[in-house]
Amino acid sequence: MPISKSVLQNLALNRNEYDQIVSRLGREPNHLELGLFGALWSEHCGYKHTKLLLKTLPNESPNLMVAPGSENAGIIDLGTGHAIAIKIESHNHPSAIEPFEGAATGVGGIVRDIFAMGARPIALLNSLRFGSPDEKKTKHLFNRVVSGISSYGNCIGVPDIGGEVSFHNSYNDNPLVNAMCIGLIENGKYMSASAKHHGDLLLLVGSDTGRDGIHGASELASRSFEKEPELRSAVQVGNPFMEKNLIEACLESTSVSGVNGLQDCGAAGLTSAAIEMANRSNMGIIIDVEKVPRRETNMTAYEIMLSESQERMLLAINPKSVKTVTKIFLKWDLEATVIGEFTKGSEVVIRDKNCVLSKTSIKILTDPPLYHSKPKKPLWISKLQSKTVCSDPPKDLRAEDIFLKLLGCVNISSRKSIYQQFDYHVQTNTVIEPGGDGALLRIKDSNNGLALSTDCNSKLCYLDPYIGSSIAVAEACRNVSVTGAYPLAITNGLNFGNPEKNDIKFQINESVRGISSAAKHFKIPVVSGNVSLYNETDGTSIFPTPIIGVVGLIDDVKKHCTISFKNKGDLVYVIGTPEPYDYGNCLPGSEYMVHILDDLFGRPEIDIELEIKVQETCRDLIKKNIVNSAHDCSDGGLAISLAECGITGNMGVKIEEEIPFDWHKALFGESQSRIIVSIDPSKKDTLEETVSKNDVPFAKLGITGGDKFTFGSKVKVPLTLAKQHWENGLNSNLSD
Repeated sequence: MPISKSVLQNLALNRNEYDQIVSRLGREPNHLELGLFGALWSEHCGYKHTKLLLKTLPNESPNLMVAPGSENAGIIDLGTGHAIAIKIESHNHPSAIEPFEGAATGVGGIVRDIFAMGARPIALLNSLRFGSPDEKKTKHLFNRVVSGISSYGNCIGVPDIGGEVSFHNSYNDNPLVNAMCIGLIENGKYMSASAKHHGDLLLLVGSDTGRDGIHGASELASRSFEKEPELRSAVQVGNPFMEKNLIEACLESTSVSGVNGLQDCGAAGLTSAAIEMANRSNMGIIIDVEKVPRRETNMTAYEIMLSESQERMLLAINPKSVKTVTKIFLKWDLEATVIGEFTKGSEVVIRDKNCVLSKTSIKILTDPPLYHSKPKKPLWISKLQSKTVCSDPPKDLRAEDIFLKLLGCVNISSRKSIYQQFDYHVQTNTVIEPGGDGALLRIKDSNNGLALSTDCNSKLCYLDPYIGSSIAVAEACRNVSVTGAYPLAITNGLNFGNPEKNDIKFQINESVRGISSAAKHFKIPVVSGNVSLYNETDGTSIFPTPIIGVVGLIDDVKKHCTISFKNKGDLVYVIGTPEPYDYGNCLPGSEYMVHILDDLFGRPEIDIELEIKVQETCRDLIKKNIVNSAHDCSDGGLAISLAECGITGNMGVKIEEEIPFDWHKALFGESQSRIIVSIDPSKKDTLEETVSKNDVPFAKLGITGGDKFTFGSKVKVPLTLAKQHWENGLNSNLSD
């Protein structure tokens, strides 16, 4: 019987892929099998448009314990007796449909990826994108997403310690919700998502299975939105209190002999979790759907296998250990049920009691067609890059007015109204709270600390996906470096539109190339990540948004640094430039261009080698206790970065030299590779000698103190007024 186009569309399969399925099977798939193929060949599970690209990312490191993509998360050995599991994951499409549950279950999913490795989750970060703040829909999505993140994270007791949020009308119908989690593993021990022996049993633990989330991996994550379908049933519903128990029960069970593998039931539910476990194990598997605990009646095998009900894990376990492990889960008020067995074959057999519903090759199910092309550079990108910004400052605008407007704009203003909803001190390890460049955690019972950051300027990626993605790596590393930590590993969340279009494919290819190049220069591996495609509605795509998450290590957590000015009378320097206003090609993609000029064009630039030297120098200054504060100079340029140091330190700052003629570039240009530091005047010679020795350019800017921000004759703004604009900007634009 011919398969209909609508059926294929619901499963994110095209006609050619269906024909390949038939050819490989040697027959037509039945209804259940077609669902399995739709899930496992979906973009979310199969990575069919990006797998070949992702293999080009560097992952060489003597500290790397798990190859990227081989397990639920990447693992880096810290060399301190500890290892960390790290990963970022997206939940974009579910959050667009049901923002609270979509964001909440995104947190739950990334946390399960981490403790599936046998690691205790110790920190969360988030990277969010929303549409224009003028849109009523944006306000709704923003408030519900933030509520969903805080609700779930607070309930499970994992601190949300950092992240970023940005707004642009390209995300009006497609918000991005990316969650990052890290976990700590004692003595470098970790779990694999695989069985060890034929005869290992498949133990399903946690929540009962319902009808929520069916087709989440295929219908949501593997096609663009067209606004007509009702898709709420494809969004999962979370229970954070159960997840908290699940964390403790799973981690306790990993100490039991005979617990050989642990796997999260995430996208595509049992289908993906069980079959991928079998594939990693080079074994077959038998699943009896009749044994799967259900919370709804009359569920079909199709629904059971494709349900994405949350708070479920699979264990590969020796039969002799089932009784012991079951007791552990019962202690935590959780159900544990044997639903299958690993076999010597190479097939997945799905049965209902004694009735075989499907017998399919695992290799065929887990081997989707891979697409790779060499797209042409779109003409519109070349045209944008060829336009130059007028060198003359605006005649109708004052520097002070621009300064205050940028401080209050949604992409720069204080994020306190967001992070104050999070319990970021739970577990009592937080050293640097949200609101700075990078967050910092202490590792209990040691002197070490972990610095964490997420970053991406999608406007720069829109203008040049290669350079913009390189900058994303550089800035995420810079955020870690200004705390005093050295970057150790990268995880990435690649968010793009429809990969079947030349323009989007070009953006993806160039972004991966840019990430790869920057990571190689920094000599840090990309250890894990996620790809989210088809982020577009009615043919309109989001800006390319390759989120970069970085974790760094600081040897002595007491020797850390924050962005705030500490003492009146400290000298302020900028390292990374030979003159205070050596700004180069600094306006393309800047907040000044977008929010003041209401335009976006030009080509960004970065000198990676200089970037690396600047960061190394900053870490050296912090380690030697030379600087009192350090802050990445980025969004809003020099003026805004100085204001952030002053507002958070509750003191003004004065630039003594006159601002040059092209003050719009000098004050608000966003040149890369610059860090603002403050020092005690007695350490002036030491700083200058240290920076010069490292062959890094620098310039003295001014002095801290007073109750004003004074930048030559161009800006003279009271601290209280600047603080008011900065602290109220987000709420004034996004309150319901």
